[in-house]
Amino acid sequence: MSAAPRTEKPVGRFRRMLDRLSTSQEELESVELQEDSAASGCTRISDCSDRQIVKVTGTLRTVTLRPRAGVPALEAELFDGTAPLDVVWLGRRSIVGIEPGRKLIASGRISMSHGRRVLFNPKYELRPLGQE
Repeated sequence: MSAAPRTEKPVGRFRRMLDRLSTSQEELESVELQEDSAASGCTRISDCSDRQIVKVTGTLRTVTLRPRAGVPALEAELFDGTAPLDVVWLGRRSIVGIEPGRKLIASGRISMSHGRRVLFNPKYELRPLGQE
């Protein structure tokens, strides 16, 4: 008789190490952002709906200056590991500390624009650089 093939996945430290080695950097960062969002008590961006007042957290992926209706507007894409959120500050050309890679907590009322979630002129709190 031959031994039956082992179908159980190894568990414990070894399994976690193998999972981390076989997972892309983007997936690892996404999981880390989701855990950070849950730990801070914020709403996941993917769970946000139109006209809902929310508090979200994540990392800024892009920051651009794009006029809206002739008014300067600083736009940033916030990502929490579940979905992107466009954060827009109307009438601003720049804000100190708002730069790609920076983590922040933003709160306000979500709106939908062209199928994307948008947060206009949110209250925000920059996360300390040491926590990144």
